[in-house]
Amino acid sequence: MKRIKSILAAIMALVTIGCNANANQQINNNQNQMNMDKKGKTLVVFFSHAGENYSVGNIKVGNTKIVADYISEMTGADQFEIVADKDYDMPYMQLIEVAKQEANNGELPAMVGKLENVDQYDTVFIGGPVWWGTYPQVMFTFFRDYDLNGKTIIPFTTHEGSGLASCVEDVREAYPNADVKAGFAIYGHEVRSGRNMVEKWLKGLGF
Repeated sequence: MKRIKSILAAIMALVTIGCNANANQQINNNQNQMNMDKKGKTLVVFFSHAGENYSVGNIKVGNTKIVADYISEMTGADQFEIVADKDYDMPYMQLIEVAKQEANNGELPAMVGKLENVDQYDTVFIGGPVWWGTYPQVMFTFFRDYDLNGKTIIPFTTHEGSGLASCVEDVREAYPNADVKAGFAIYGHEVRSGRNMVEKWLKGLGF
């Protein structure tokens, strides 16, 4: 009889632990939803470069695309990928020369596709690799064509030593009436194992 009572007590304890865990998870989910609701609708705008990349070799999915996917998975944000109407599929060293030329000339390469109803978003993450000290020039085409003033903008970069470079300053210059946050930088060779770093950053922002 004592043994049966002990077994029943153990079962009840496990059920209680399970219920508490589910309750805590629900509380966390509700809190996350409340945080997202406060920030309104969220969008990730990014440019990502597949093919030959420094340090990670020839990749099918660009480093920035992976980070953008993490952000969307963790925040529920929509995505808009900036795609250039120009072929950047070339050896890395050649790409650097092209990026240098575009930056020095202030080129604004044409974009493929269109972002519909940008006004519906309150918070916009903006990300890309660092090419010659800033974002790729096609991202500046997006800055010219889409008005994000009045929104909260959160820049991020993937890089191999440049950090944020001048990306945050350039976004602030493009959108002087937006609330542009400090930004986040992650090494390209770390993104595939860096989900926890992105999660920590997002939690620090209240997501």
